[in-house]
Amino acid sequence: MKALLAKGNQAVDELVKQVKDRYYPAYHIAARAGWINDPNGLVYFNGKYHAFFQHYPYNENWGPMHWGHVVSDDMVHWQHLPIALAPSEAYDKDGCFSGSAVDDNGVLALIYTGHVWLKQPGDDSAVREVQCLAISHDGVNFEKQGVVLTPPEGIMHFRDPKVWKQDGRWFMVVGARDAKDVGQVLLYSSHDLRKWDFEQVLAKTNDPDVYMMECPDFFPLGDSYVLMFSPQGMKAKGYQYRNRFQSGYLIGKWQPGSPFNITHEFVEFDNGHDFYAPQSFVAADGRRVLIAWMDMWESAMPSKADKWAGLLGLPRETILTKEGKIALLPIKELASLRKEQTSLASINLTSVQQDLNLSSLQCELEVDIDLTKTTAERAGLKLAASKDGKEGVWLYVDNQANRLVLDRTFAGEGVSGYRSVPLPTNNSLKLHIFVDHSSIEVFVNNGEYSFSSRIYPTNSDRTIHLFAENGALAVNKIEYWSLLNM
Repeated sequence: MKALLAKGNQAVDELVKQVKDRYYPAYHIAARAGWINDPNGLVYFNGKYHAFFQHYPYNENWGPMHWGHVVSDDMVHWQHLPIALAPSEAYDKDGCFSGSAVDDNGVLALIYTGHVWLKQPGDDSAVREVQCLAISHDGVNFEKQGVVLTPPEGIMHFRDPKVWKQDGRWFMVVGARDAKDVGQVLLYSSHDLRKWDFEQVLAKTNDPDVYMMECPDFFPLGDSYVLMFSPQGMKAKGYQYRNRFQSGYLIGKWQPGSPFNITHEFVEFDNGHDFYAPQSFVAADGRRVLIAWMDMWESAMPSKADKWAGLLGLPRETILTKEGKIALLPIKELASLRKEQTSLASINLTSVQQDLNLSSLQCELEVDIDLTKTTAERAGLKLAASKDGKEGVWLYVDNQANRLVLDRTFAGEGVSGYRSVPLPTNNSLKLHIFVDHSSIEVFVNNGEYSFSSRIYPTNSDRTIHLFAENGALAVNKIEYWSLLNM
């Protein structure tokens, strides 16, 4: 594998010379060059946070998957390390697919899916997927240990292991697609990470359209357990499930040796255009933190023209609410990126547009809107906007539909469409917004909802407007920060 790793790292070094910065993120994880998708192996190990990701180092398109690697002291400022894994063996020759990482008594262990095409590359009708182990004593250089788990008979699609230790034993959940094209999550246990015993089918979809439950994760939160996964095949339902694939969670009760008893049915994690394959880990202080791929399969990716594609979303703390729903909040450490602060208060507009003369190339905003005094048909913000306000991503209250809308119809090249969530019933709308060069993340009312979407503005202004159409917009307060590079 060493020669292939050296070749992949050299390819990135050459490709990075062609990368342009117009869309490249300032404070999100992305490859130096080339393609990335799912986050893998999120772990706190020997005083450092490690994040790996699915990576193709040779060009900007998806290809045989490697594992890219970054480390951080604070989950905000990330340093690129050499590629950790490359497809090199008979069992993973077509890709080192997604997986997880654990600290095994001072050894960093990666558990990942080895993928092989049995027919033509890209033909999902015939594949072999097995779970593999690689280890490192220094957290940088890895040695493959081979296959540790093969699929049950009749199952080909068998991937994305997530491993954790509990009560002195290792557990693993794996996403699967059975012979009848029904998605399920399988649970295994082990004493040594090498020999695994089947425990149970932890969950099986009751949606006849869902043929695969990818990227499962299973963890305690509060007094419950959360099963997080990305169902493939789910059809749109009204305002919900509008993306090519979804990501969400079930909540229930579980203990080793017992079934997972679901108490709350499937909920989407994020309501934007670009959020997939989230994975969680435990921070040094015990917080459960989640990171997702902020892109979507079969979507426009104008950054490919600049020799890179894909980024990871901001780390989010997961909190179980008393209603049995997960709230996602940007981690507190992100405040270390803040530069100058601008405060604006008591802004009232009536059927007009106002340029705030604030850059939204890379920024953070907290916006408090008074819904009792906001009477316009549509009213809100235009971000990453041109000076005339004709280009930008629109985030606004729709009083006719009674929804908060994120619309990227005018957000630049290659993207379109809108997503929305219900307006709060308490008449207070608090928005926490992060804009980077080609992304926007919005957290609504302390994480009750979130939007994650890619944007590709063609204008150089990237300013912020407030607007109101056929009525008034009442803003109690805006707090604004420009942000540093990570």
